[in-house]
Amino acid sequence: MKGANNYVTVSGQAVDIGNLGAEERKLLARLRRRARTHADWNDFNNYWMREVAAFYDARRVSRSQSRQSPVYRIAQDLASRLGIATGMVRAPDYRVELEALIRNHFPNRRAFCKATGLSEDMLSHVLAGRKHLSLAALTDALDRIGYRLMITPAVRKRTG
Repeated sequence: MKGANNYVTVSGQAVDIGNLGAEERKLLARLRRRARTHADWNDFNNYWMREVAAFYDARRVSRSQSRQSPVYRIAQDLASRLGIATGMVRAPDYRVELEALIRNHFPNRRAFCKATGLSEDMLSHVLAGRKHLSLAALTDALDRIGYRLMITPAVRKRTG
């Protein structure tokens, strides 16, 4: 779903930008330019949060609504990319998505483990970064709950 009307996040999610207004497009262009020209992760985080908040506040858009906007999501992704490139943030891996899956679709880890057949002990070690699930175990567990693995492009670290 890549194209002129989509922005693809570091985690491979498409953000539709086809319906952005002219002013939102200008804001997005400023944010992208700033991310390219100011590689300091903290500086960019402060900048984009201030700019996006001011933009939507001036239009009387609530903070909860503005956090759902494509511009907010893209700015957040640009910050993530800068953090990854500078080594300040770890690139998302399957653990991040696994935690989100559990949080969004199961009442707790125990329910997830019961549905997938994974042991609670193993899941705890995996989510803490102490162990990995084998590809076969992860594929089987996800299949049991109607999910599958996907391969997405990696974010490259800046060199030099």
